[in-house]
Amino acid sequence: MKYRYAMVCSSNQNRSMEAHFLLKKQGFDVSSYGTGAHVKLPGPSLREPNVYDFGYPYKQMLDDLRRKDPELYKRNGILPMLKRNSSVKLAPQRWQDNAADGSFDVVFTFEEKVFDIVIEDLHKRDPVLLKTVLVINLEVKDNHEEAAVGGRIALDLCEQIEAAESWEDSIDDILASFENKHRRKLLYSISFY
Repeated sequence: MKYRYAMVCSSNQNRSMEAHFLLKKQGFDVSSYGTGAHVKLPGPSLREPNVYDFGYPYKQMLDDLRRKDPELYKRNGILPMLKRNSSVKLAPQRWQDNAADGSFDVVFTFEEKVFDIVIEDLHKRDPVLLKTVLVINLEVKDNHEEAAVGGRIALDLCEQIEAAESWEDSIDDILASFENKHRRKLLYSISFY
């Protein structure tokens, strides 16, 4: 694969990790991140989420929720999601703290608010490399079913980008074709490292 990809959602749990999992399985050079202040997972009620720090291992989250209420977290899909996540990487990572990870060619976000945060963060960084980065928002609802669909669609778009001679020269055509095929509107921007 010729490009380096980043998948970004709010907590680096569901949407970004589903895409990370699928792309990694297909041999892509991919990383994933969240943009929130903390990692939040559903709790027993909307007012009682489970909150963790970025960097706290998925395996420990899994063990914690198994102790709290294994039936609830199995039923709502959180335990299988954490098990998948722990097979991909150690812990959730925060986008704003990723400068040491190097530059990416393509960054996918799965929510417009996250897209805005990534663009703003890239603009705050000094563009020392003067290397372009394509940032694409593919709006995906934050539930397990939509994340699975969004991950497959993101993989499809990554395969189209990889197949292009140069994404800079053909991105408009690639995105138009993608939007027609999947009936989804994409938001995108080009920034610099």
